[in-house]
Amino acid sequence: MYVTNPSEFAAEASFAPLHISCPHSVETQLKPGAYLFYEGDEVEWLYQVTSGVVRLTRLLSDGRRQVIAFGYPGDIVGFPADGLHHTDCEALTETRLQPFRRSILETGDGDPKMHRDLLQAALREISAMQDHFMMLGRKSANEKLASFLCVLAERVGKDLGSSRSVTLPMSRSDIADFLGLTTETVSRTFTQLRKSKIIAIENIHTIIIQRPTALLGLSKGE
Repeated sequence: MYVTNPSEFAAEASFAPLHISCPHSVETQLKPGAYLFYEGDEVEWLYQVTSGVVRLTRLLSDGRRQVIAFGYPGDIVGFPADGLHHTDCEALTETRLQPFRRSILETGDGDPKMHRDLLQAALREISAMQDHFMMLGRKSANEKLASFLCVLAERVGKDLGSSRSVTLPMSRSDIADFLGLTTETVSRTFTQLRKSKIIAIENIHTIIIQRPTALLGLSKGE
């Protein structure tokens, strides 16, 4: 999941599994903190998240970290760059993933619908990544965090009447490294949104969006 351009808060999460079996593949299960793959590993499998959340990260040579994306149910992770994984992939929660052989994407072997679905998923990732890069360079801290919360509300938010509940399995530092901000800025922006009564902070992992229209407007710079 990248921060793309939020539109409206959908009633249900956007989970679209491929519903196609992959011969000789067994569902992968990860505990929180377990790694699915590391940057530089050779890519043999692609994975669709069926439950849980994973975090994709890269480390700079000086040790600084960039969170590239979060993988939610319906997302496919592990697309290769020159045949290798270009990120680490770590489970943030109990996670299940359906593996698909890389050769299905690259050669079209096997079911043509599976190949088409994987190709479309790769193209969507490229488009979302471009939106994310633009957000990193052009939006303010308030706009970035509002966009992040809006996208999560669309994907996995739960209706609470006129409000919406969003669970955050990631830490504040994860959010900061994803949005190109400092942890202090993220915490301060959460506080500003709370004081404006746009959100309420139920606990460190649960946010209540009290004014969805205001949050959406903020995400667009209005």
